[in-house]
Amino acid sequence: MWRGDVWRAARRSERLCYATGAVLVVSGLVHLGVFAVDGGPWEGPVSWRKPFTFGLSFGLTLIAITWVTSYLRMGARARAVLLTLFAADCVLEVGGITLQAWRRVPSHFNMESPFNTSVSMSLAVGGALLVVILSAFAVISFTRRPEGPTGMPLALRTGFAILLIGLLSGAAMIARGVILTRTGHQAAGYRSTASVKPLHGVSLHAILVLPALAWLLSFTPWSPRARYRAVAAAAGCYAAAVAGALVWAVLKY
Repeated sequence: MWRGDVWRAARRSERLCYATGAVLVVSGLVHLGVFAVDGGPWEGPVSWRKPFTFGLSFGLTLIAITWVTSYLRMGARARAVLLTLFAADCVLEVGGITLQAWRRVPSHFNMESPFNTSVSMSLAVGGALLVVILSAFAVISFTRRPEGPTGMPLALRTGFAILLIGLLSGAAMIARGVILTRTGHQAAGYRSTASVKPLHGVSLHAILVLPALAWLLSFTPWSPRARYRAVAAAAGCYAAAVAGALVWAVLKY
């Protein structure tokens, strides 16, 4: 494939990911409206909260990853392939959760029928694929200095490092929930994730917040040194928040 063809394919992949992320965000907001009309519990394994929060979170994360990986030093074809797989996985996760919300059954750790088991396990497999793809981007950010304005390399590396913490906390929740469910403790499986949710939620969006800050600071009249210090301070504050959430998770586990 000629270089120009590769570049055009990469641009198509970018546009697809941005569009998919926007659709997922809209889906989440629509389900917030459904909750406002239909009501029901906000917490618990069966709630409109799940398609709302997962749609919004996955949509924003897909948009953020598509944007920030443009600063990574990697081949256009490899980036396009990873982004396309990531977008498909995001759709799988949000789609499965949304489907089960409309069926009024739990989406995770639900082994009560063959169909529910297949949905639950597909979400678990999809979560594992997310870890693989995002870890690949994280490794590239640390092995090849990212491009971008002052502070962007630090923002990206810190964001990816914190994102990996979020992914590992999500994997821990899934593993514990599946084990409890498989051993006949369905209710305990649903409750087991409560203490880790703050850590998981806070960690996921550093990859959007910190690079966005570095990008916005590039439009200020501040010196490069001042901009770098601002990004470093923000990264330290975000890391402290994650550490606090981790301590909470350990104490409440």
